[in-house]
Amino acid sequence: MVKDRIERTCIITGAGSGLGRAMALGLAASGANVVAADVDLQAAESTAAQCAAPSARIIPHRVDLRQPEQCEELIGRTRSEFGKVEVLVNCAGLNMAIFSREFLTRLVRFWEVDPEKWQLLYDVNVRAPFLLARSAAPHMIAQRWGRIINVTTSLSTMIRGGNTPYGQAKAALEAASAGWAADLAGSGVTCNVLIPGGAADTPMIPNEAPVDRNRLVSPTAMVAPLCYLASDASDGVTGMRFLASKWAADGDPAANLARAMAPAAWPDLATPAGAPKRGSVVTA
Repeated sequence: MVKDRIERTCIITGAGSGLGRAMALGLAASGANVVAADVDLQAAESTAAQCAAPSARIIPHRVDLRQPEQCEELIGRTRSEFGKVEVLVNCAGLNMAIFSREFLTRLVRFWEVDPEKWQLLYDVNVRAPFLLARSAAPHMIAQRWGRIINVTTSLSTMIRGGNTPYGQAKAALEAASAGWAADLAGSGVTCNVLIPGGAADTPMIPNEAPVDRNRLVSPTAMVAPLCYLASDASDGVTGMRFLASKWAADGDPAANLARAMAPAAWPDLATPAGAPKRGSVVTA
């Protein structure tokens, strides 16, 4: 449930299914205009067709995020349709299922990874968010307001075995998020990380996988913290990571921040003792 209206213009990548679809529909329900970007146009159109919000629009857009010119076209179309780009959610991604549908029960060791598929995963999970953020940031900076929100993964997932290159690619995006937040400091544009906070019930976990899907995090858990990040309430919050599973949709804002928010990346390892930590939040 979304309490406040988020009347912003948003791009959601990977909006044809899973987390991306849930976030696109959630933002639209809160009053946002959304460009639902996906490599599968029919999937993006299906997301748009599910939008029942009368005062908002979801526009499906096919994009190959590996192509710089198509990323520029996505930003351009959003500005043409809605006049601006205010929120970019980099959600599109590939996981270990491109190497094996049995990756949860038969671990894929790094020496078994096909180099071409390794590159494909990095192109979608790391290069694409960079390309889109690079295209969107100048417009956000010019209007003195913007949000870049990157979907990474749990820190333990980044380093466990049998997870090359998915874990390392998400670690790269996590580190990039902290660096982008620093680059954007003082511009009115923020960069944060949003993750489910556990395995999510999306097509990234094959239907045949031996898991209890009732125990997986619902994709809709992403909506409430995303709406907070897309709102003026999060002004001054940057370089942070948010765990959706710890965010209560109807909870007290301060309690939600205390439970669900921490600095992005690994500032405790990189910051000398006594020096200010990266990541910032302004509290009222």
